[in-house]
Amino acid sequence: MKVQELNFDGIERVPMARFTEKAYLDYSMYVILDRALPHIGDGLKPVQRRIVYAMSDLGLSSGSKPKKAARTVGDVLGKFHPHGDSACYEAMVHMAQPFSYRYPIVDGHGNWGSQDDPKSFAAMRYTEAKLTAYARVLLAELGQGTVDWVANFDGTLKEPSLLPAALPNLLLNGTSGIAVGMSTDVPPHHIREVAAALIRLLDRPRSSLPELMEHIRGPDFPTGGMLVSSASDIEQVYATGTGSLRLRACWEKENGEIVVTQLPFQTSGAKVLEQIATQMRAKKLPMMDDLRDESDHECPTRLVLTPRSNRVDVERLMSHLFATTDLERTVRVNCNVIGVDGLPRVYGLKALLEEWLGFRKATVRRRLEHRLGRVSARLHVLEGLLIAYLNIDEVIAIIREEDKPKPVLMQRFRLTDAQAESILELKLRHLAKLEEMKLSTEQSDLEAEREELEATLQSPQKLNGLIKREIAELAETHGDERRTVIEKDASAAQAIAESELVTSDPVTVILSKHGWARAAKGHEIDAEALSYRSGDGFLAAAPGRSNQFAVFIDSTGRAYSLPAHTLPSARGQGEPLSGHVNPPDGASFCTVLIGAPEDRWILASSAGYGFVVRLEDLHSRTKAGKAVLRVPEGHTVVAAAPVGEKAQWIAAASSDGRLLAFDLDELPVLARGKGSRMMGLPPASGATLAGVCAFGERQRVRIKALDRWMTLKYKDLDRYRGNRGRRGLLLPRGWQKVERVARG
Repeated sequence: MKVQELNFDGIERVPMARFTEKAYLDYSMYVILDRALPHIGDGLKPVQRRIVYAMSDLGLSSGSKPKKAARTVGDVLGKFHPHGDSACYEAMVHMAQPFSYRYPIVDGHGNWGSQDDPKSFAAMRYTEAKLTAYARVLLAELGQGTVDWVANFDGTLKEPSLLPAALPNLLLNGTSGIAVGMSTDVPPHHIREVAAALIRLLDRPRSSLPELMEHIRGPDFPTGGMLVSSASDIEQVYATGTGSLRLRACWEKENGEIVVTQLPFQTSGAKVLEQIATQMRAKKLPMMDDLRDESDHECPTRLVLTPRSNRVDVERLMSHLFATTDLERTVRVNCNVIGVDGLPRVYGLKALLEEWLGFRKATVRRRLEHRLGRVSARLHVLEGLLIAYLNIDEVIAIIREEDKPKPVLMQRFRLTDAQAESILELKLRHLAKLEEMKLSTEQSDLEAEREELEATLQSPQKLNGLIKREIAELAETHGDERRTVIEKDASAAQAIAESELVTSDPVTVILSKHGWARAAKGHEIDAEALSYRSGDGFLAAAPGRSNQFAVFIDSTGRAYSLPAHTLPSARGQGEPLSGHVNPPDGASFCTVLIGAPEDRWILASSAGYGFVVRLEDLHSRTKAGKAVLRVPEGHTVVAAAPVGEKAQWIAAASSDGRLLAFDLDELPVLARGKGSRMMGLPPASGATLAGVCAFGERQRVRIKALDRWMTLKYKDLDRYRGNRGRRGLLLPRGWQKVERVARG
């Protein structure tokens, strides 16, 4: 069988690298210019512009009846925007949401989403829409020669390349979008403030940014809130066009409760309540008693927080909530938009206003030139009509007698083609004397208008004056009160320390021999009588408070900190500490400490060395802990002992039944190290340090040996007193195998 060879003659061959590079660049430029970034002129992306134009083309003005949203989406897709209907409808919904747009362009009827869930809008077959009155700012001059018209995607219709916006919609409504390699986030602003800044820039083109900021004090978000960024931060954002701003919820006290009335931009009230409820369930908000959502149509945002009592510092509570929930959030600013030259660029505030004014001047000039052309054309026609009225009998005779009256009229009265055509189209009713007077009046009015148009076009001052008047009128028509409060001196939000949020209840932290930990409520706990896992048993316990840190020390001398309230309840058998911290391989946990940061404890190794340490020096924030006690090789850590306020002496006992009591001041206070020799332990004896405790006057010391306890009174300890580092005296017969030492 003969195999047919492929013929590649006439087919362009391109290296894969070059082809993919060109395809990706073409795609990225399409996304940047035709999808994701708005134009500085009208502040709209292509899909938004096409929606607004299609609604205008359907006659859906603010004064008309609304039509099904599906009708608009169908026109947009069928005529101008061959993309998905869901994306198109979502863009339409976004322009209709009063919590998304500062000055909505679409007036939606039906379910168009909520602030809690902006995408909960109904399907387009259920909703209706028309344009708002503000949309005239974008569309009013569309048919006056102000913009270029381009072919639609199939070349059968024309659509405007831009809308002739009479105000900088980009600044007024803001925008956001993600393109390829770049994104944009422009916050909305107040219409009257922007108008005042534009007028100042027209009067004084060299105005500085601080002077413009006398009018534009900051963004004005549709949901209100409080802008708490400093003045320098706001100026920096406006100078560079990039940065971030801090937006905070507005609240007030009402009958002992906290009522949140405004939320930051794009913040869900339901999510905020869930964040607060999560903290309450985790017992991290003990000063909160209840919360509820009382929002309705009259009060779109009304979140009520109930403190536990009137003694709660609500200012501090709200500062904590600002720091830990979406009641305060950061708003990103990146004024990256397509300029008049058709290229994307990041604009500062002044540069953006200046470029938009250039766009506006060009638009107004085109409008005036278009009007001047129509006025001139009409005057030219009126001139011919008045000639006909002056010679009406002769004109009628020519029309009746000539087969082709048009060229005869043009030659007899020196008329142009347009003038002769208008004469021939006159109706008999317009031959009345009254009509001639109307034409004369119209001619004089149009001549005056032409002079005014020519004067305005020739004078930059008059052109600026016209633009200023139009901006001021539109700002007055569509303006309202500022919604976002600017508080430049607001204090920074600060979360309350976790230890302060937890209730201070008495607990006993218990450590087992296998390194399992738990916390029992109260201090009167018989830790040794609790149940333990098979093969496990009691090792150490320490009384403290639930809002304190428990410190565990392993056999290598490393300390690990865990909040006591996070430990499992003593009703069970606890949890292994290895699940919370990362001790070295082969290390085992030896003791537990808990108390106030300033409390002092005795740390010692079985080699007989130790020191006094403040508990705060043992706290560690990492799972790996921190090295505090240097343990000689072959030895381990003995149970730590608290140093009470009345403590004056230290009792140290060795495993071979010797006891030494020495002055507390002889032991140094260190943050880490090996410590000083507490008790002399000859290597040949094989004895180790079994335990230590600190005691004061009239306090007792208990010694455990062979599962029995012996209590030594304060007077009984006199015979064991000596200097630090001594060998100590033997305990009575039967107590030579010491296991533990504790204060009685």
